Amino acid sequence: MEKNREGLFSHHALSDKERKNLTILELIRKEGRISRADISKVTDINIVSISNYVKKFMDENIVVETGPDVSSGGRRAELVELNTKGAYAIGIDVGAAKLRAAMIDISLKPVAKAESERPAGSADELVTALKKLVADLCGKAGVEKGAVKAMGVGVAVNDWALRDAINKVGIGTYIGSDAACAAYGEKKLNADADVEDLLYMYSDSGCGIVVSGDIYFGAGGTAGEIELYHEYRTKEESIFARDAQYLRPWGSGICITETAKAEIEKGVGTTMVALAKGKMENISLDVVIQAAIGRDEIASYIVENAGKNLGVRIAYLVNLFNPEMVVVGGGIEKAGELVLGPIRDAVKKFAFREQAEMVKIIPSALGADAVSLGAASLAVREVFLKA
Repeated sequence: MEKNREGLFSHHALSDKERKNLTILELIRKEGRISRADISKVTDINIVSISNYVKKFMDENIVVETGPDVSSGGRRAELVELNTKGAYAIGIDVGAAKLRAAMIDISLKPVAKAESERPAGSADELVTALKKLVADLCGKAGVEKGAVKAMGVGVAVNDWALRDAINKVGIGTYIGSDAACAAYGEKKLNADADVEDLLYMYSDSGCGIVVSGDIYFGAGGTAGEIELYHEYRTKEESIFARDAQYLRPWGSGICITETAKAEIEKGVGTTMVALAKGKMENISLDVVIQAAIGRDEIASYIVENAGKNLGVRIAYLVNLFNPEMVVVGGGIEKAGELVLGPIRDAVKKFAFREQAEMVKIIPSALGADAVSLGAASLAVREVFLKA
C-alpha cells in the first residue's frame, strides 16, 4: 500500500533524474569549482546532458558560473560552483524542552544558530515559535527569507503527530526522525565520520542509519527510532519486555538522571547534590556526567552502567548492520572514555568478532547541534533531488 510521504524527507527509491541531480550537485559541492567537462568525466554522464542539468540548476539559482579555468592553451572552460550567497537551508531540532535551529548555505557551511524554549501549549504555539526562530536566523545571517530554499525538522517518534502543524511554517518543510537527522549531519559535517556505512546512536531515542553513503529512513521514515515510554497492554507484553531488557525503550538519558535521583533519595553521599545546588529538579545528565568526571563514586557507577547497557544495544546493531563506524551522541558522549570505554568493552564482548574488530566507535563531533545541522543538510539534499 502506498504510504503518505507528503512533508517527509525523501525515503523512496530515487528516480534516474533524482540520482543524477544528487550526483552532479554533490560533486560540485565537494569540488567547490569544476567545469562541465570534468563533471562529465567523473560522473560518466555525457557532456550535453551535463550542460542541460547545469543550465537548469543555474535557472533555479542553485549554481553560478565563476569564470574560466586556468588553461595552457585553447578555449578555457567555464567553471561552475554552488551559489552559496543566494541559497540556504534551515534545520530545527524539536526537542522535549528546547528548540534548536541552524542555518547553512547550500554547500553545508553553517552560517547562524538560534534556540528557544519549546512552548508547552498547542501545536499552533509551536508553529509560532518555529516562525520566530526562522526570522531570528535570517536576521542573524542577513539573509532574505526568500533565499531559504527548504527547511528540515528533526522530531522524536512521539512527536510525529506534529507533522501537519509544522508544515504551516511557510517554507518548503521536510520532517524526519531526530536520530536520522543527526546521523546525516555527522556523515556530512564530521570529517572523522566520512564513511559509507555508519550508525549514529542517539543515546535516549534510537539510532540513525547511513547505508552506502546515504541516509536510510525505512519504509515509513522512522527506521531506528524507539519510543521513550511505552504502556504495555498485557502482563505477557510486560514480561516479554523485561526479558528483552536490552532492546526495550529507555527513559530520557538512558535512565541516568532517574537512577541518580533514586540513589540520592536513598541518602547516599554524592557530589551530585552539591552540583545540583541541593535541588532534585536540577539533577540532569550534565550534572551526573560532571560528577563522574570529578570521580564521584555513585555518578561514575551510573555512567559506566549506562555505557554497558548502551554497548549491548550497539553490539546488536553492529551484528545486524556491520557498519564501519558508530557515532555516540545525544549528550552522553560528554562523559568521554567514562562511557565510551564500557560501550567498546560491551561491543567487543557481545558483537561477532569480525564486526567488533571492524567497527570504530567515536563521540559525536556536532554535539547538541547534530539534529539541527543534520536536518538542514537533509533539507539541502531535498533541494538537490528536486532541482
